[in-house]
Amino acid sequence: MKDFSNRTVYVVGGSSGIGLAAAGELARRGAHIVIFGRDTQRLSHALDRIASRRISQDQRFSYTSMDVSVWREVLQAVEKTAASAGPPDVLINCAGRAYPGRFEDIGMDQAEETLKTNLLGCIHTCRAAIPFMKKSGGVIVNTSSVAGFVGVFGYTDYCASKYGLIGFSEALRSELKPWGIHVQVLCPPDTDTPGYAVENLTKPEETRRISTAARILTPEQVASALIRGMGTSRFLIIPGFESRLIFFIKRLFPSLVEWVNDRQIRQCRKEREGVR
Repeated sequence: MKDFSNRTVYVVGGSSGIGLAAAGELARRGAHIVIFGRDTQRLSHALDRIASRRISQDQRFSYTSMDVSVWREVLQAVEKTAASAGPPDVLINCAGRAYPGRFEDIGMDQAEETLKTNLLGCIHTCRAAIPFMKKSGGVIVNTSSVAGFVGVFGYTDYCASKYGLIGFSEALRSELKPWGIHVQVLCPPDTDTPGYAVENLTKPEETRRISTAARILTPEQVASALIRGMGTSRFLIIPGFESRLIFFIKRLFPSLVEWVNDRQIRQCRKEREGVR
């Protein structure tokens, strides 16, 4: 899909970060936008920003409040939105969370919530939207991460959800081809979003060291890569040269990625012990 004019786009997690940037850019390309999130005040403010980028007075903008981790809430929200704003031509899933920490320090409540939001949340929204999309086809983009194909120290629950999302999307892709629905996965590196600022509050030093392998991108850079990728047949959309390089090295020389990460972790520990 290259022409978004008069297309109806659902952006889950569209009130901030990558979702907000993508919604704004798609509005600039003539799309009708519906954003989904939990906080109605944030959704309202975000919608004003998105609508300011419209190119036609005929474009439609709205928001719907829902918690992606609650199936009945998602189903009702999508059905209500499809009736009022029209079925989606494009579904972009950007809702997610990350609270890094060593595995033994992560409570089971946190692990479950991460999986429910990042993985089950996408399953919920896809399951609710697909019956509407099968009538005319379209595009689904689920947001994973570089941590969806590289296991990263301090991100055990997050990696579990993001690796799972790629597997889910790959299987879904083959099922939906007969209906003309193209499934893709966005795998951004660290991105300068409000969620990233929260991550840094609990991030172990080892994780910080490993994260320096790829530069931090802006939400606008990721959104631009996302929209370019939606015009191709690619399954994985990986913004940033360093991230694409990591993907290919991981695929061809997985032991090299492990060696580099282990080296960073050892150096970090040696420095910490030296301070003591």
